[in-house]
Amino acid sequence: MSTGHKKTMNNRTEQPIDAQAFADNLARATDIWQRIAQAAMANHVNNPATLGHSDPMSMAESAIHVMKNVTIDPDRMVQSQMALMNDHLKLWGWWTNKLLGKEQAPFVEAAARDKRFADATWTSSAVYDFIKQQYLVNARWLQDMVSNVDGLDDHERQKLGFFTRQFIDAVSPSNFALTNPEVMKTMLETNGESLVAGLSNMLADMEKNGGKFSISMTDETKFKLGENIATTPGKVVYENDLMQLIQYAPITEQVYKTPLLLIPAWINKYYIFDLTGERSFIHWLTEKGYTVFVVSWVNPDEKLGRKNFEDYLQEGPLAALDVIEDICGVKQTAIIGYCLGGTLSSIALSYLKSIKEDKRVASITYLTTLVDFAEAGEISVFIDDTQLEALENRMSERGFLDASEMATTFNMLRANDLIWSFVINNYLLGKQPFPFDLLYWNSDSTRMPATMHAFYLRNMYQKNLLIKPNGISLLNTPINLTKITTPSYILATKEDHIAPWMSAYIATQTYDGEVVFTLADSGHIAGVVNPPKKKKYCYWVNNKLPPKAEDWFKTAKEHPGSWWEHWHQWQSKRAGTKVAARKRLGNTRYKPLEPAPGRYAKVKG
Repeated sequence: MSTGHKKTMNNRTEQPIDAQAFADNLARATDIWQRIAQAAMANHVNNPATLGHSDPMSMAESAIHVMKNVTIDPDRMVQSQMALMNDHLKLWGWWTNKLLGKEQAPFVEAAARDKRFADATWTSSAVYDFIKQQYLVNARWLQDMVSNVDGLDDHERQKLGFFTRQFIDAVSPSNFALTNPEVMKTMLETNGESLVAGLSNMLADMEKNGGKFSISMTDETKFKLGENIATTPGKVVYENDLMQLIQYAPITEQVYKTPLLLIPAWINKYYIFDLTGERSFIHWLTEKGYTVFVVSWVNPDEKLGRKNFEDYLQEGPLAALDVIEDICGVKQTAIIGYCLGGTLSSIALSYLKSIKEDKRVASITYLTTLVDFAEAGEISVFIDDTQLEALENRMSERGFLDASEMATTFNMLRANDLIWSFVINNYLLGKQPFPFDLLYWNSDSTRMPATMHAFYLRNMYQKNLLIKPNGISLLNTPINLTKITTPSYILATKEDHIAPWMSAYIATQTYDGEVVFTLADSGHIAGVVNPPKKKKYCYWVNNKLPPKAEDWFKTAKEHPGSWWEHWHQWQSKRAGTKVAARKRLGNTRYKPLEPAPGRYAKVKG
């Protein structure tokens, strides 16, 4: 995109269309579109879809159930069609009044947080308002019809509802150039240059990553690990097949005696804890006087495909505890586990309790963690025998789950925010993605070893065995979370679409020791990465822990700002006395191997 084009798009002025420039840009756009079609065809030839891949969610089964239901009860379909027709007749009357200049409230109100129709033209223009209202009427009808289908079990209903929402989101008029007023206005103001830029962005996304199509969420060229992201000074002091252990340099002259071990999920890289500037949780921890270690998981390839859940337990938290105790000369370490890293941490604690070594963990913090997967949110739509068998077959071919598949799954849970908003910005408006550290991290996914991932999905998501005492055994030891007595701080986030907060709350009724539950505003990532200086969002606390999450929230007290300081007040009381800062990283036995962030974090998925 030329400098002049950027200036034109960022400083819009009312200018007449340059017919010649517009024609030239249409010709350029046509040429780029042909290259896109060729790239798509080449990708299809090189990676042909098989029958097992063509319906990964086995939606055909649910669709057949719907058609059977319609056949059995045609009266319901007729009533539904009549209701839709009636709504459209009312909409036509509403629109007629609007054309006559009468003040009209929206026929159907879009959701308060729906950003798709934020442009004022969606309301000021009668034509675009009608397009929007027609879409919202049809979307409401389709959702109502699907929700009232009989003959489906709970999982099929949830899956069908999810698929229906994906379809509704995909066909939004905001996703198409001719029915998006902002896109049309930009195209005219730039004499079609925005169209050329958008198609160029699409072609670039198709050609990157070896032909795997991936929408750019951020300007990845603006970030480099160790230079402007993941920059907190530290050293890799230990590594094995599955992880590198990083120790960070102290900032304060004295530190708490009890070191901290951060265990992230192995679905993404560890540096969610070490984003840019004040958004780095690790840097903030060192400022508060903690000795910080973090597990940096490997990005596994086919050679590690047979690594199982026991390997992750043994070579992850258990190995890390051994190293930390040796380096720091202590008998206790505090753990912070994030998402799947928190699930693994709870298992590690149960194992240590069974072998009477749980005192090695002074306290544990669970960030957006599930241990009861009965109500795991919409991600459950991907968990049934048909889909798991298909997934296991795909993983067995390569020895791992490709990082892009996992990323797509999570992005689909929030398609408007994580898919369609970027389609509009990058391809329809022709803008370059904004450089954003959190989105850069989100795009830096990792692969999953086949054996480990199959065990995790089958035993936790599908069978929900972890919450059952002795439901699973690892390292020849039954896992029983109800025996855990370690002081626990549980953080959930109110809008979490991966670990729903009410499901995370169940852990308060599971562990046997002291438990504190805090609910942060926002979602799975933004609610956790919320530095105090931002003075953003809020959090709720309640010392009482009734059996039901709803009852906890009714009497919870809201506090402005970040949960970080609240956690620090809790953790500092369980971190021991202050000692001289551990300025030497590693020791004679565990000598530093390389500077943080380490090479494991730099391997792309």
